[in-house]
Amino acid sequence: MSGPWEQIPLFALPEGTLTASPDSTDDVLPDDDVLPDDDVLPDDDAASDDDVLPDDDAASDDAGVFVAADQAGSEPAVAAQRESSEQRDAAEADDAPTPPSPEVDSEEVDSDEVADDEAGSVAVDGDAVDGDAVDGDAADPPVWEALPAGEDADGHALIVTAAGTYTPSGRELTGPVDSVEKLDKLIRWAALTPLGAPAQIWVVGQAACELLGWVIDPGSEDDVDDMEALRNRAAQELTAVLQAALTPLLTAGWELRGDPGHVVHLSRSIGNFTSMVDVVIEPYVWTYWNKDFGWHNRVGDMGILGSPTAGTYLPDDDLPAARELGRRLAWCAKHLGVLPGPTPARTGAALVDKIKRERTRSGKGIVVTTPGSVPPLDGPPRGDLEPAVGWTRVPAADDLDNVHRLVSIDQRAAYLASAGMLEFGYGQPTHLTGGAAAAAAVGEKGAPFGLWRITLPPGQTLSLPDKLPLPHPHMLADQPVQTWVTSVSLDGLCSPVADGGIGAELDDLDITEAWVYPQQGRALDKWAKILREARKAAVDTDDAATKRFLGTCYKGYIGRMVNPDMWTAKQMQHHHQPLWRASIIAHCRWRGRRVAMRIAREHNRWPVRTVTDSWVYLLPSGEDIADPSEALGKMSVEKDVVLTDTLLSAFTSAQDVHDVNLTIRAAFADDESAADEGEGAL
Repeated sequence: MSGPWEQIPLFALPEGTLTASPDSTDDVLPDDDVLPDDDVLPDDDAASDDDVLPDDDAASDDAGVFVAADQAGSEPAVAAQRESSEQRDAAEADDAPTPPSPEVDSEEVDSDEVADDEAGSVAVDGDAVDGDAVDGDAADPPVWEALPAGEDADGHALIVTAAGTYTPSGRELTGPVDSVEKLDKLIRWAALTPLGAPAQIWVVGQAACELLGWVIDPGSEDDVDDMEALRNRAAQELTAVLQAALTPLLTAGWELRGDPGHVVHLSRSIGNFTSMVDVVIEPYVWTYWNKDFGWHNRVGDMGILGSPTAGTYLPDDDLPAARELGRRLAWCAKHLGVLPGPTPARTGAALVDKIKRERTRSGKGIVVTTPGSVPPLDGPPRGDLEPAVGWTRVPAADDLDNVHRLVSIDQRAAYLASAGMLEFGYGQPTHLTGGAAAAAAVGEKGAPFGLWRITLPPGQTLSLPDKLPLPHPHMLADQPVQTWVTSVSLDGLCSPVADGGIGAELDDLDITEAWVYPQQGRALDKWAKILREARKAAVDTDDAATKRFLGTCYKGYIGRMVNPDMWTAKQMQHHHQPLWRASIIAHCRWRGRRVAMRIAREHNRWPVRTVTDSWVYLLPSGEDIADPSEALGKMSVEKDVVLTDTLLSAFTSAQDVHDVNLTIRAAFADDESAADEGEGAL
């Protein structure tokens, strides 16, 4: 037989069927577990994340079926259209679609992030990635494309190209799939099994789509005012084309779950069980694009496929792209134990559910089965319970003395670190008022997990450093503020000023009301450990593509804990945990403030800006303020640029924070050494 990724000339299925890994029975779903219809979500969070995963509580090792798939209507994603030799030929035809081209900006907001900079400038992101991991080209491909492809996703996924079909590890199976009937034959023969998500068939390359008759002509981006109009047109055309082309599959007994699009969700009932498979059409993923993934008409992250603007998308030619996709699928199966979901957030959720199933079966560990909705509050706060910080100040004369560099530091994988450290509450909370609420806050290890209604004193009445933001985003300088805070903030406020707090006693905060949870524990400790170890594996092998993917998984999942509309299916509602998310944000904020106080003591340097988990400093040459530790949550250098005379003059003449923000943006605009590792404001 020919070697991996070589063309197989005839469509002939090998003898026997593919074999799945021993844990393939991990994800099963009886047919009587009803799946909801697709819903259209409001655009307030810029993500239609209403797709569903299997009901973990209904899992059975004896049920030999595929797991429930993510419903249509998943988060939008966008890919830069790749141009193979077949695509270039097709582009010359009148009916060839014209894909969008990315508009690259100097400071990309991560796909699972929302800018939370009230001063109007873009959030500064985190850890640096080696330069050769960003802008590889055909002559000098990025490091990760040379990494070996494992076999961990074999039996769970297949890759279809115009040349033939392959396992993720690269074993050739058949020749070209040039009809929907052959696709049906391939799916039935392969008998793929789920792995945290439904089995997957990936169609890679425009030429493979043309063989199946899946061709659209939405027009050119030059013909529309914004790319969203083109995307909408393309998505509608794709749905219409697929609805017409998939008739043979429907005749053969398959059913569509939701309207077909860049992912075709197929299900087939056999007795009391339902088998499910997702067909992912790689060239058309860009048709599911909205502002959550394409800021200002730019191309953003699209999960396991990568990011065109970050240089982590698949190679241009079809077979190298198929090989790299297979490697990433196997990597995900090996290091996470699940197939990638249709969105990064869904991948994070699939991992949570895998751990939940294991703990349910073993009877060991915390199992959370109910949502943690925000209790009914008296006068609910505006926006987030625990907002991320967005603050800038105009440098004083002493801040500009003997400075030669502008340095941004941020917490390494901050949200992931906090998720693994914190004890989260679950169960039905108890409502307490008056003295009972105040008494409940007293504990040997601090306040138990809950929400507390307190009074924040005016900032100007406290002995606080004037070159840092106020300790809590809800605090005002000139008047007290009554507000709700998490236990993390309650403990933070009681910390000494030298550690970032205000040195308050509980009585000083005037606790009048509380919601306290009966159970608490490190519910996300194993989840964070798996992601942490996977991240280390990616870093150790210079695999920036999977490292970035992991970042979008944990940031996306934590970010989407807040909105119940993201988790409407019965078996998904336990992912709605807004208080967990608020606690994680608060923990990162307090940890960053504590580090800022340490830097002030040791270096007599104060920040000029902070956004979420990043802090910007003016420093002299050779001064290092980052943490020496490589542990997650520790401060690492994100960006480090030499101050030109022009930039230094701009800082000196700045009249307000807007001027400072513009100067910082200009200074970091040409620093291409940093990747989007910062947490942003989810």
